[in-house]
Amino acid sequence: MNKPRKICIVCGRDIHWRKKWQNNWHQVKYCSNACRKSGITDSDVKLEEIIINLLDSRKTGATICPSEAARALVGSDDELQWRLMMEPARRAARRLVHEGKIVIMQSGKMVDPSKFKGPIRLKLKS
Repeated sequence: MNKPRKICIVCGRDIHWRKKWQNNWHQVKYCSNACRKSGITDSDVKLEEIIINLLDSRKTGATICPSEAARALVGSDDELQWRLMMEPARRAARRLVHEGKIVIMQSGKMVDPSKFKGPIRLKLKS
């Protein structure tokens, strides 16, 4: 069965079709119970805004690290605090990719937002 691509509204990863969803595929919004439980918080929305603002403030074609957004959100150089916000910053980046606002780069090349691993850079979509 060839189903259209779906994206989790929380983490921005691909949702893979499962037979148990065949009768309600149109209602599927989350890739996991963890995403369903956490939802999108105010800090998730704020991270998206911070990412866009940081990129807008840079010259054309410049990139940022998601850690810059995490540090800007917590307003602290305390390593533990901003590190806890790294995964939410990556989720925000994936959502922005699917909105068509940014691209995720790795080693100077665009990467699939559902499959990247390791260090990434964020860039406004040109």
